[in-house]
Amino acid sequence: MRLYCATAVAIALAAALPSTPAARNQDADRVVAGGGITVPGWQGKVDANAAREGKSVANSKFAAEGGNLHLAIGPAAVYWNPANAASGDFTAKATFREAKGSADHPHPYGIFIGGSGLGTDAQRLLYCVAYGDGTYLVRGFSGTQVVTVSKRQPHAAVHKYGADGGVTQEIAWNVRGGRAECAINGATVASFDRGEIVGDDKLASTDGIVGLRVSHNLDVVVSGFGVTGK
Repeated sequence: MRLYCATAVAIALAAALPSTPAARNQDADRVVAGGGITVPGWQGKVDANAAREGKSVANSKFAAEGGNLHLAIGPAAVYWNPANAASGDFTAKATFREAKGSADHPHPYGIFIGGSGLGTDAQRLLYCVAYGDGTYLVRGFSGTQVVTVSKRQPHAAVHKYGADGGVTQEIAWNVRGGRAECAINGATVASFDRGEIVGDDKLASTDGIVGLRVSHNLDVVVSGFGVTGK
């Protein structure tokens, strides 16, 4: 099965964009004061469309907060530390706390696996993200192309915004015996044979760097990020 066909890419990109110029302006990427990455070892790259507009990770703030990571995000991006490389069978997980979201237009966050060529236009990775409205999405980058592997859809395991406006999600990738599974809050929401996600125009391998994927205009605290069995 070829996940990376031009038609699928076009549909995925169209679905990700607001429908009118007014909507896009209302949800334009913010610029976070005092931005940049201040956690040793970590790097980041904004999405291709943001980079073309001259934006960078300097427009967001990626900082340590106690033993956690505090991400105040402008442009959508991926963040990683090369030390978090995994191979063979492994589990990568983290807990995301969004203190106050927008229930009518939630922005997603999650974990990517199989990272290679990161920081370049030839990067490859696969991410699973959760939204505060109870939906999830599995999507990948192959160079500058965006490819939807499992469309955005609801799942009972994905938490929704609470009465305080916030939400917490535990997100994990479990790679075992030729399969890669995304689990949210302890429940597997998507599962793939390695052949579905590795190959030409897909991941180079499920081995690779593990990191964080965040959409734009988010404020989220990440705790417990790590890789075991790597």
